[in-house]
Amino acid sequence: MHILERIVATKADEVSALRRSAADLRRAAEAAPPPCPVLGPLGDRARVGVIAEVKRRSPGAGEIDMGLDPASLAAEYEAAGALAVSVLTDGPWFGGSLEDIRSVKRAVGVPVLRKDFVIDPLQVYEGRAAGADMMLLILRILDPVLARDLRAMIHDLGMTALVEVHDEWEIETALRAGAALVGINNRDLSAFRTDLGVTERLARYLPGEVLVVSESGIRGADDVARVAAAGADAVLVGEALVRSGDAGRLVRELGAVPRRRESRP
Repeated sequence: MHILERIVATKADEVSALRRSAADLRRAAEAAPPPCPVLGPLGDRARVGVIAEVKRRSPGAGEIDMGLDPASLAAEYEAAGALAVSVLTDGPWFGGSLEDIRSVKRAVGVPVLRKDFVIDPLQVYEGRAAGADMMLLILRILDPVLARDLRAMIHDLGMTALVEVHDEWEIETALRAGAALVGINNRDLSAFRTDLGVTERLARYLPGEVLVVSESGIRGADDVARVAAAGADAVLVGEALVRSGDAGRLVRELGAVPRRRESRP
């Protein structure tokens, strides 16, 4: 069993525990304040948007900064011009929690993405109740029908779905699901290796009305320029920012790269 399968098995156990409070989660999600929009602000930008991530550890990188303060780091990201803040809420593998979402929402006004391994509608309600404005959907772990239904549910709750792909087949699935924001993951989730060539290969298949986020493997402005030339509208960056020693400076550098969409249809 590779790492991704083990993570999904953990999620299935977590979802089983959530079923006891399903009605309460739905009520809390529907009563939560309206989400912040992200598609308009991203689409209007002349430069690449930076989705800056709060990340303590990962299976591939190990411990990055277990003692970070999510709210303080998110505020630093926002002050430096981040388009949005991504918060890893998985506990066993990434050291995150839903409380991280809550504390970040209190600290910033930009949209907040719940980054987790979503396999069930209850996780969507849980994220919305905690204050998430965006939800990650990883097509590698979802069948096409469930992906479509979860994206529609996220939209109906006023949030934005970031639909993640890693190959051409998943792009077709994302478009059929109605995705308006597609994340191209440069990391192979089976082996946790990264290759920016994945964005270069896949972005060309996405129509111009779909906004594209290049995820994983971004370490500096040269990397941003490379994926922007392939048609990426934004980048999602975590480890490089947390390890940088000056996250605000790096956000500004990454966000200074112009958008280039001439390679997109």
